[in-house]
Amino acid sequence: EIILFGGLFVLYAVYYHNYPEFFAEGGRELNRIIGAMNTVVLLVSSFTVAASITAIQRGKARQAVGFLLFSLGCGMVFLINKYFEWGAKIHHDIYPNSPTMQDAEPGLNMFFSLYYVITGLHGLHVIIGMILLAISLVLVLRGRVNAGRFTMLENSGLYWHLVDLIWIFVFPMFYLVL
Repeated sequence: EIILFGGLFVLYAVYYHNYPEFFAEGGRELNRIIGAMNTVVLLVSSFTVAASITAIQRGKARQAVGFLLFSLGCGMVFLINKYFEWGAKIHHDIYPNSPTMQDAEPGLNMFFSLYYVITGLHGLHVIIGMILLAISLVLVLRGRVNAGRFTMLENSGLYWHLVDLIWIFVFPMFYLVL
């Protein structure tokens, strides 16, 4: 995951170096409020995932279940926000190979191509993380993840934190680009 996103971040840096004014123009087209909301949602979900691990370690399975459900809800909020954000861009004909983007400057086209690839891959990783958290939730409910055996939940949490960390880099690259 780190190598995949690391390579994409390097690619972004190269194109940003070549087209800084078009990347800034593209960044102004994005909704910073939705991007900031998604950042807060993921940070809160990382806290609740960590809280679920602590709860299970203390033998409080019901509390762990509540934290996991909340974290899964945060993941859904993130994906719903991304759906509406992408929908608005697509509605305004801003997507790779659209007539608008074919007539746009190469730097602007590259910005939005990278935007869709990176945020799309990140969204896929959010879905994978939610699946891992849901599996952990089922295992907690069945008593297979408990105070003495919580490796699955802990590893799922680590993956979720990685997804959150990646977003911490993605958010400023696209939404706060100058």
